[in-house]
Amino acid sequence: MSHAASEIARLSAALAAQTARAQAAEAELAQARALASCTDAMIQELKLEIAKLRRDKYGTSSERRARLIDQLELQLEELEAAATEDALAAEQAADKTSTVRAFTRRKPVRKPFPDHLPRERVVVEAPTSCTCCGSDRIVKMGEDITETLEVIPRQWKVIQTVREKFTCRACEKISQPPAPFHAIPRGWAGPQLIAMIAFDKYGQHQPLNRQSGRIAREGIDLSLSTLADLIGHACVALTPIHALIARHVLDAGRLHGDDTTVPLLARGGTRTARLWTYVRDDRPWDGDAPPAALFHFSTDRRKEHPTRHLAEWHGVLQSDVYGGYNDLYLADRSPGPVRSALCWSHARRKFFELADIKAIARKGKKVAQEISPIALDAVTRIDAIFAVERDITGLSDAARHEARQQWVAPMVNDLHDWMLAERARMSKHNPVAKAINYMLEGTGRWEAFTAFLDDGCLCLTNNAAERALRGIALGRKSWLFAGSERGGDRAAFMYTLIVTAKMNDIDPQAWMADVLARLPDMPVSRLPELLPWNWKAAMELKRIAA
Repeated sequence: MSHAASEIARLSAALAAQTARAQAAEAELAQARALASCTDAMIQELKLEIAKLRRDKYGTSSERRARLIDQLELQLEELEAAATEDALAAEQAADKTSTVRAFTRRKPVRKPFPDHLPRERVVVEAPTSCTCCGSDRIVKMGEDITETLEVIPRQWKVIQTVREKFTCRACEKISQPPAPFHAIPRGWAGPQLIAMIAFDKYGQHQPLNRQSGRIAREGIDLSLSTLADLIGHACVALTPIHALIARHVLDAGRLHGDDTTVPLLARGGTRTARLWTYVRDDRPWDGDAPPAALFHFSTDRRKEHPTRHLAEWHGVLQSDVYGGYNDLYLADRSPGPVRSALCWSHARRKFFELADIKAIARKGKKVAQEISPIALDAVTRIDAIFAVERDITGLSDAARHEARQQWVAPMVNDLHDWMLAERARMSKHNPVAKAINYMLEGTGRWEAFTAFLDDGCLCLTNNAAERALRGIALGRKSWLFAGSERGGDRAAFMYTLIVTAKMNDIDPQAWMADVLARLPDMPVSRLPELLPWNWKAAMELKRIAA
């Protein structure tokens, strides 16, 4: 071998060795990245699990805890996707070298697929002879099954209802069974279709124009006007159920009331309208009445609206300090004055905004100079009251009243004396003084804040109403605005049905579809059977019987 050939062989060997070392380094780096990504994902998953366990332990989550869980879920989503990408990259890098072991990502044990899902058997063609010796004397001894979850695109079908005609040879008259009842007049749309369109619009916040486009891509031509026509028919058909829910809500002795903004289409832009909700929820004190929510729409926030909504009702209204409710509290009101019980979450929020270290830091301000020690002290004192309330949620009204008198009342009295002393030392223009006045200023304000101490059936907060409005806050970004006042009324109508169904832990779409199918031929006396809580109980009995 010549010197040149020898040198080429040496350089080739050196290059191959260098390439192998580079591939090994890349594989090790990929393994490290995959391990770090999987570790980050595991840490985030554990943080999320801890947050959810704390929420389950301490009762209804606060706004801060709900935001924290949402943020943790978003971060976990991103980290899981990154971990999968890095694990695949590490596996590909390990395949290029024999010196680095492939990274194996530790995954949670997959739960078996639900039994109710249909199974489709795909049998791989069996061998006709032994793969070892070639003999055809083979006998089946068993099988291995690998299950793969698959989805079939939404299927559309046309149901043909056939009514046969018969003629009598004796009298020559024609006999035919009567036409079936339909969810809507002329019945071209089935109850499942109507329920899907209504729930997608109001429950999933998908405007009808987007639904029309999605349906068109599936091969069905349903125009925007056609879908809107179905919504109108659905509202008319479901009116008796809405009336029963409204009656159930207004039969309560205690209600949660709140409102939220809704953009309303107007000339040249939008204006701010309102959606009001009144919630009946006796679950915090282990009451027997099913929960329900009633919604109303208005073009503004004038006090005449809650006065009209609750014209025939009296009891205890839990709300914020909005002055529009004041006419309800008048002593000479007919059928009787409404008693006010104010929300501590709103009061706490005033102090928390002044003590929120993270928010102040995001604004680029110096925390040490901007944070209010008095506001922080107030938040700490109020949090202690919330901690006791979380522990007694779900107990009977008598047990809640006893616990409040023993533990909460002394803390509330101490808070009252402390706020009076602190307010006396500061200017009336001080932001902390304004937060204190939110609880103390006004006739009967403090009595309304402390009404819960004497009644175990009352809640510390108005969170039940705020939870009912949460879906509307999420939907505003999708549907942008209400198209008209009638559109706002329809939205309030459908939110009453959907939110009430969700509060009773049932699928709103499945419930509305069944109600639309059964309503036409159901006597008025049996309509209460279709209320969400009664429907749920009937479905449970049917499931057990099956």
